[in-house]
Amino acid sequence: MTKSRIAAYTLMALSAVAYFILAYATPRTAFTQLLLLYAFAFAAYLYIANRKLNIWHGISAAILFRLVFLFAAPALSDDYFRFVWDGRLLAAGLNPYAHLPSYFVSPDAPQVAGITAQLYEQLNSQQYFSVYPPVAQGVFWLSVKLAPDSIIGSVLVMRFILILAEIGSILLLLRLLRKMALPEKHLLLYALNPLVIIELVGNLHFEALMIFFLLLALHQLFYQRMLISGFVFALAIGTKLIPLMFLPFVLRKLGVYRFLLFVAAMTATLAALFYPLVNLQLLQNIWQSIDLYFQRFEFNASIYYLLRWLGIQFTGYNQINLIGPVLSFVTLISILALASVKKLGSIRRLTGYMAVALTIYLVLATTVHPWYISTVLALTIVSQFRYAVVWSALAILTYATYQHIPYREDLALVTLEYAIVFLWVLVELYMYRQRRKHPNLKA
Repeated sequence: MTKSRIAAYTLMALSAVAYFILAYATPRTAFTQLLLLYAFAFAAYLYIANRKLNIWHGISAAILFRLVFLFAAPALSDDYFRFVWDGRLLAAGLNPYAHLPSYFVSPDAPQVAGITAQLYEQLNSQQYFSVYPPVAQGVFWLSVKLAPDSIIGSVLVMRFILILAEIGSILLLLRLLRKMALPEKHLLLYALNPLVIIELVGNLHFEALMIFFLLLALHQLFYQRMLISGFVFALAIGTKLIPLMFLPFVLRKLGVYRFLLFVAAMTATLAALFYPLVNLQLLQNIWQSIDLYFQRFEFNASIYYLLRWLGIQFTGYNQINLIGPVLSFVTLISILALASVKKLGSIRRLTGYMAVALTIYLVLATTVHPWYISTVLALTIVSQFRYAVVWSALAILTYATYQHIPYREDLALVTLEYAIVFLWVLVELYMYRQRRKHPNLKA
């Protein structure tokens, strides 16, 4: 065995130790410890991903790292309290979209098993209607059914499901890389990525399930299975709404007739998913929370922060109520314009355009949490672009916000993050154009 392979396997073992400390002994207020452990895990990841290793050894390590988090409470996110809250309402036969959480702690509210003042105090969205779509809600319900009296038990169920989804995504990416005649080792850029492991599995974010369904839909398109692909794509939307933005590109790839088959299966599935829980009033409740998200929430943004600063200079106050909707409209127009440029002849090109669309969305968003980047990373694995890897390295800097009480975002770190990411994108775009002009430069 070569020295480089010995070093790679040693780093895998040390990475498992680092993940264990991150999972069980690193609160999000301990930013220095978090940063040092993450930096080590990321350096090890880059070294391992660029070695000539047996791909199944890398996949096994990726699964092991995820299993390390199995019994841990999410350390860097408190979203899971809302997951349990919604799940307990569903288990009691109540609709989680119907009322604000504050309703259930009022004197006249019905008594619901597990819905307590203590759990209410843990929610980070007390004054917002639930925005989690039905597939995610189904997982919340199942987690409470299997562990009705334990928050950690419900977390364990949800995490197990997300680990299974991640294993599915890893295997699908391997299949896609093989179908596209691309190097298998590119898979490790996703499978071993510390941000993906920590955020999707460790912090219990349902991008893991959405990515699995999205990749499965792309895989089915390889075999021209429009109905199956449309069905699975609907499950992705039913987990997170983000895949809706990819529909213009699917249309360009499939053409009108095949797209109609795809949409028919997708629409029927979405109707079946949403019908039991949603009516017009409840859709308005959900939309109210989504609208407030774009007009009130701001975190780790790039272009928006520049526009916010300019708005304050001219008006003296934060113009998020105007800037947020305007940037959303610009995102929509940009995606439609991008989709109208040319017909997408391959699944690889379709995946690439989906990654570009999501990148535009994040660049113009008012809120960019670290786990949002995981979907961009999954979609760019089949491309020559690696800006998502760089972004995933820098996104950990956002947790500097939580080392202060009250929370205070460090805009210098945000500036550093986006300056490096944007510079990297420009360099990669330049190299891409050079390869197009001079094909002999291609690796």
